[in-house]
Amino acid sequence: MCLGVPMRIVEINYPAATAEARGVRRKIGLHLLPEGEVAPGDHVIVHVGFAIEKIEEKVADEIRRSLNEAVRAMDGEGSSA
Repeated sequence: MCLGVPMRIVEINYPAATAEARGVRRKIGLHLLPEGEVAPGDHVIVHVGFAIEKIEEKVADEIRRSLNEAVRAMDGEGSSA
C-alpha cells in the first residue's frame, strides 16, 4: 500500500520546498509539479519525499482526519474488544 501525506508548503526554492505537517517540517521535492503551480500556504500530497499533487485545504483536512482514525483503529482505541 502506498501512502501520501497531506502537507502545507512553508517555503519554496524550486525544485525543493519546506513543508509542514503536525508541527514537523521536512524538505520535499517539487520535481513532479510544474514550477509555479504551488506557493507557500498551499497544501500538497507528499509521497516518498515528493509532492505529487496540489490539493485544497478542505481535502487535506479530510485526509488528516481519516489517517488519524486509521491510527486510532490500529491502536485499538474505540474498539469494544
